Amino acid sequence: MKIGIIGCGAAGMMAAIAAAEEGASVTVFDPNEKAGKKLYITGKGRCNFTNVATGDEFFANVATNPKFLYSALSAFDSSRVLSFFEAHGMPYKIERGGRAFPVSDRSSDVIRTLTRAMENAGVSVRLNSRVTRVTTENGAVTGVVSNGKRWEFDRVVLATGGMSYPATGSTGDGYRIAKETGHRIVPLRPALAPILTEEAISCEGLSLKNVRLSVFLGDKCLASEFGEMLFAKDGVSGPIVLTVSSRVNRYDLSGARLSIDLKPALTAEQLDARILRDFEKYANKEFRNALGDLLPKSLIPEILMRSGVDFEKKVHQITSEERKRLVAILKNLCYSIRKLDTLEHAIVTAGGVDVRDVKPSTLESRIVSGLYFAGEILDADALTGGFNLQIAFSTGYLAGKRAAEER
Repeated sequence: MKIGIIGCGAAGMMAAIAAAEEGASVTVFDPNEKAGKKLYITGKGRCNFTNVATGDEFFANVATNPKFLYSALSAFDSSRVLSFFEAHGMPYKIERGGRAFPVSDRSSDVIRTLTRAMENAGVSVRLNSRVTRVTTENGAVTGVVSNGKRWEFDRVVLATGGMSYPATGSTGDGYRIAKETGHRIVPLRPALAPILTEEAISCEGLSLKNVRLSVFLGDKCLASEFGEMLFAKDGVSGPIVLTVSSRVNRYDLSGARLSIDLKPALTAEQLDARILRDFEKYANKEFRNALGDLLPKSLIPEILMRSGVDFEKKVHQITSEERKRLVAILKNLCYSIRKLDTLEHAIVTAGGVDVRDVKPSTLESRIVSGLYFAGEILDADALTGGFNLQIAFSTGYLAGKRAAEER
């Protein structure tokens, strides 16, 4: 059995290992000069390679088509991923939120482990080799064309990744190949991306913890998350922003607004009482100098501006109506959403090969016999925390194993 794997990322390498361990002759093609190029930057270089969440908890973190992934995740779940890396000599650690990292905190260790496992299994890796076409005959795979040369294969696994971070080789070739072979492509969308705002950001670089961020379209709340966020040059980013972006990227966000509750632990009444205590403490100070106990210094000018209160007004002169207006701003700091940041700046690509064209139990195409799909090329994506790499490993393993099995 000869199997060609297109893509030497997380999904492609795991597919190659699984197929080779079933006895297949496996060749991996990748346009980059080294394997696992996108893995190098994953988790800010630390590589959060899976998450120990199981069952409902795991699927709650899958944003798109979780049911389609049941077979893949059952075949190769996070415990098996951890066992794989441990058996191949890479110790790991579990951190907050069930996130798994190599003990070294180096993504290169994850890549080295996968490449060593491929070598041990006898996989042939052809780098600097871009596949431009999958060849078919009578509805079945016959091979691939790479760098102008035709290669014959009994099965092919398409694991080319998405279109995020194109410098890592995610150029979208896989979508074109899939479309040319008759598969539907769900429109591509940025996932786990910063949110850009219409308004200028006056406190760039400020990180906020324990806030609630929500996205509204009219009166409808599309998504809401509690945790940490960051003000960026053109909008907002950080963990809860990335999560929210993956929840709302299916919507037309024209007219949508971002709402930040800076004090979610307090009701409006409790916050008003807290402000009143601060105002009593700083009764003879100017308004602009009375918010230091309540807010980060760099955020105060933004709140002052929105309050409409004279900056130089003495605190003891501020009316109850002005104080209530301040409370409303702190509980609902709003920005108009311009758009999600581009695919190039998104961590993950949402959309891709329509899962209706793929058998979930094997990941084989329903349209072309012998063609399998794995990883980010599929229309299945998840939130931050190692879930997307787990999906890559699970789908890669299932596709490689099933491709290698004799019919």
